[in-house]
Amino acid sequence: MKQQCVIFDMDGVICHTNPHHVKAFEAFFNKYEIPYTNEEFEEHMYGKHNGYIMTHFFKRQIAGEELTTLEDEKEAMFREVYKDKVETIPHYLNFLSELKSRGFKTAVATSAPRANLDLIINALKISDKMDSMMSSEDVKAHKPNPEVYLKSAERVGVSPADCIVFEDSFSGVTAGLNAGMKVVGVLSTHTKEQLPVCSFYINDYSEVNVDKVLELLNS
Repeated sequence: MKQQCVIFDMDGVICHTNPHHVKAFEAFFNKYEIPYTNEEFEEHMYGKHNGYIMTHFFKRQIAGEELTTLEDEKEAMFREVYKDKVETIPHYLNFLSELKSRGFKTAVATSAPRANLDLIINALKISDKMDSMMSSEDVKAHKPNPEVYLKSAERVGVSPADCIVFEDSFSGVTAGLNAGMKVVGVLSTHTKEQLPVCSFYINDYSEVNVDKVLELLNS
């Protein structure tokens, strides 16, 4: 069997962190007296990197050292909110174990900072099950640019055509498709209609198994 790889986004895919990011952003924006609505969060926060989010809500370009400072502050708020609440989307750990037992390479490719990735991976004790873990610090261009997915495939030594991505956001699904990979849409944050067309959709990991992954990769 040729080597194949399953690559997971993190927020909304491994863990349903988005409600906790909302809480952290609410506290952060309140501090800076920045107005926001739930509709704006849905359109301009989920699946977006912090440079885009800050620029949208502050209504001016946020970049460089200012972005680093503001991002560190907001993400520290998120980790404080989430650190005692880390849990996966239902049945994820069983699915991951099944993938490993069947010889798949597995990877995480997130737009979140490394400290968030470390918090979640360490809490779930799954670092030994991942062949590659990449965060925002590992790329120059963020999703929907495919860089993080193409680099992940390169790291594990698998061709993009033999990789399948699990994603929950419009920009993330687009990044996977731009990388030439099959994509499974995880409907934790958006509906099917709000995402680009994926090969398959799940609400949680009871709805997918290794045989389905093989079917999608080989179709």
